[in-house]
Amino acid sequence: MNDHKGRVTRDGIRIYEDADFAGMHVAGKATAQILDEVAELVFPGQTTGAIDKYIEDRVSEMGATSATIGYRGYKHASCISVNHVVCHGIPGDKKLKDGDIINIDVTVIIDGWFGDSSRMYVAGKLSRKSERLIQVTHDSLMKGIEAVKLGNTFGDIGHAIQSYVEAQRMSVVRDFCGHGLGRVFHSPPNVLHYGRPGTGAVLEEGMFFTIEPMVNLGRAETKVLADEWTAVTRDKSLSAQFEHSIGVTSDGFEIFTLSPADKFHPTY
Repeated sequence: MNDHKGRVTRDGIRIYEDADFAGMHVAGKATAQILDEVAELVFPGQTTGAIDKYIEDRVSEMGATSATIGYRGYKHASCISVNHVVCHGIPGDKKLKDGDIINIDVTVIIDGWFGDSSRMYVAGKLSRKSERLIQVTHDSLMKGIEAVKLGNTFGDIGHAIQSYVEAQRMSVVRDFCGHGLGRVFHSPPNVLHYGRPGTGAVLEEGMFFTIEPMVNLGRAETKVLADEWTAVTRDKSLSAQFEHSIGVTSDGFEIFTLSPADKFHPTY
């Protein structure tokens, strides 16, 4: 049990209490529920704006608040990143085409707790190379999560992801990372998806953070477009991402954003 109420580590990482896990599970489940529901809205001819409108309406119906609407001037309830968009794609009038791969990222706030998750979807038929990219990205997230153990470091998480992805001849994006969350959207630590074992802060019970590797079929470099949000691969190669929110426990971890319908992977 955590007896260090509201403690912050030397690295600025907040340590939450046992009772706080319940709030994170509620927020995380709401986010995951919405991501389950939008699976049926991803098809050729659909616009990313229509998907976002559904998400915004569902967040309201749940009595939750969107964490992204109004965040640094952002106007939407989700980020929807298609094909070579790495992250922070802005929903709009763009129509999905057959074979497009899409990351949808949603964060809701319930009773002050933030639930943050993203996953991959496909419009129409999945190509072999896209399928392999999505599988490797999904598995890299799970390998990162498996490294969440008391006494391990954030470098161990990054190393687990990087070593797996690079062995598959793909690259890990370095320009964006996971982050602490809880009663705030973004806080220490930065959770890098690459790194050396044994480096970085040591994992402690009560830490809450996201792990959200972005994996490219080509090179790792990205650039941000003139809208100051949309990040794309510099070489126009396909990119995929999966994200869970995690809490560190005495015997490992809890995932707050598990899919209620087991639809986290698009080939369910």
